[in-house]
Amino acid sequence: MNAALHTLVGSDLSECQNDLPIADKVDIAREFGVASATYEQASRLQRLMGNAMIAELSRAGFQGERALDVGCGTGWFTRALAGMASVGRVTGVDLSAGMVERARNTVTGDVSWLVADAEHLPLPDDSVDLIFSNLMIQWCSDPVPVLLECRRLLRPGGRLMLSTLMDGTLNELKKAWEVADPGRPHVNRFEPEHRLRELVTQALPGAQFVRRTIALPYESPLALTGELKQLGAGFKGDARRKTLTGPGRVRAMCKAYPRQPDGSVAASYEAAWVYWQA
Repeated sequence: MNAALHTLVGSDLSECQNDLPIADKVDIAREFGVASATYEQASRLQRLMGNAMIAELSRAGFQGERALDVGCGTGWFTRALAGMASVGRVTGVDLSAGMVERARNTVTGDVSWLVADAEHLPLPDDSVDLIFSNLMIQWCSDPVPVLLECRRLLRPGGRLMLSTLMDGTLNELKKAWEVADPGRPHVNRFEPEHRLRELVTQALPGAQFVRRTIALPYESPLALTGELKQLGAGFKGDARRKTLTGPGRVRAMCKAYPRQPDGSVAASYEAAWVYWQA
């Protein structure tokens, strides 16, 4: 690790960890592995946000020899990167061995795969030209180690393109569950925008931060929760119920969820993109 990053790690920045962990990493990896067979058919938000980064990459005129897709999942955007003439060899990285195995069996071309924690990637300093990470970092209890690891790996002139979700995501679902099951969380924790901006600015000086509220339609609240299950993105906190939620509470949640005039529902996602050049 170079001296500048060592200074950051030893500063207050590395001590900004949230007291509310998302979940145990082993649990996160296992549940995403279980969802590997259904993930792509449910990944509407993931494709929308990742496509925005692919478009930005094209606009920037990027040229590079080595790219990482960190949090690659089933390899949807690993394939996209490998198919770009301006991108050289691509490595897909994920914490979930199940996701990597699924990607390995479906992606062809000059692509390699790595099961690894984004906070501790087994790669040398200044060895990567592009790090692409779509909707991964929100699963980290503290984004700072991942941001610093990206900074460590990027060569001078290398680019980081990262997307995540912020506090306010799934707010309609959160409020409906507060009515149906008071005092029991059912929605994952997300970083507040002001805190995420601060951490990004300190770890990655000069980074561009883009935000947008995305509303996706669903036939019903159960269609929304079903999609989250297909993605492996259900609530993972330690406070979740250890048994199935009773049907009475589920009905109460559905009743409390705000409806559109046609009876459908919408879910809000507070989206953020981070673009940085080393």
